[in-house]
This record gives sequence, structure tokens and C-alpha cells, in this order.
Amino acid sequence: MEDRKNLGIKAGDTVRVWVKIQEKGKTRLQAFEGLVLAKKHGSEPGATFTVRKVSNGVGIERIFPLYSPSIDKIEIIKRAKVRRAKLYHIREKVAKEIKRQMRKMKMMNVASLSDAEEAEKKVKEEKERVEAEAKVKEEQEKAKTEEKEETPIEEVKEEETIEKEKLAEEEKNEEVVDTNEVEEEKPAEEADLKKEKVVVEEVEEDKEKKE
Repeated sequence: MEDRKNLGIKAGDTVRVWVKIQEKGKTRLQAFEGLVLAKKHGSEPGATFTVRKVSNGVGIERIFPLYSPSIDKIEIIKRAKVRRAKLYHIREKVAKEIKRQMRKMKMMNVASLSDAEEAEKKVKEEKERVEAEAKVKEEQEKAKTEEKEETPIEEVKEEETIEKEKLAEEEKNEEVVDTNEVEEEKPAEEADLKKEKVVVEEVEEDKEKKE
């Protein structure tokens, strides 16, 4: 406690206060760091000091009794020369800076959906999903029917091609047979001609002998 008297905390100091917190029979330390705005009652038993910090753009102030047993220790991080004993005007200054920043911000027409809007959105999404599935099924059925219609046509075409091939083979076979017959007839005719020549020659020889 005497050490806290000798600290000489003043307005303008940056302080880190370690506070004891009891939870479920256990004690832990929590640090609160900020700027000292004011100190009251000097170093008397009822002395207090106000600490302000800004967390996520929000100002937080706490008043600590200087000799509180819930405070484990106090650390002075920075010390600045200040002309005033109370720095409450910093609140207004910070507020003005925030207002300036707000002026630079753009207006955004963005909001979260209400429960009714979320329900409507879900219903629409389900309808769209069902319609998409129905379209996919219809396309699949159309494709199947087209395949069924195309298959008999292809079979007919295959049968026609097979018949054409058979006819072409038969015609080729007939041509081959005709050529063979012609080739067989030629030597027979030649043999007949030779026989006729021989007979004619014999007849002429007989005539000559008789004469």
C-alpha cells in the first residue's frame, strides 16, 4: 500500500491496473490499460483515480480506489506533462474525431433480413431447386425417348446395308459363273471347228482318190 502512495499517479499518465477476479473459487488477473483522466483525494485512504481506454472504437472508463485489495498492482507505462488536473475534455475531443470519421464514411443501404424475409428466401430457393430438378428429369426423359426412336432406324439401316451387301455378293458370283461358262464354251467351239476341218479334209482326200 505504501508503494501506491509513492507512485504519484497524475492525470495524463498511461497506467496498467491488474485487477483480481474470482471465478469458481479461483482467482485470475485481468489488466486494464488506459489514460488517467483524474485523481481525487490525493493519497488519502479514500483516494480514487479514473482510467479511460478505447476498445473497438468504444470508450470505457473505470474508477479504481487507490488502496483497493482487489487491485494486485499498478504499473505506470507513460507519463505526460498536462496543464489540467482533470482531462474530461478528452471525451468531447474523441467524440468530435469520431464524428469527423463518420462524415467521411459512405452511406450503405445494407441490412440483415428479417425472419419472414429469410423464410420467403428459403421457400424461393426450394422452389428453384425443385424446378431445376424437374427440368433435369425432363431432359433425361427426352434424351431416352430420342435414343429409343433412333435405335430402330439404325437397325433398319443396318438391315438394308446387309441386304445390299448380299445382293452385291450374289451379282459378283453370277458374273463369275457367267465368265466360267463362256470360258468353257470357247474351247468346245474350237474343238468342233477342228473336227469339221478334219472331216472336210478327209472328204476332199476321198474325192481326189476317186478321181
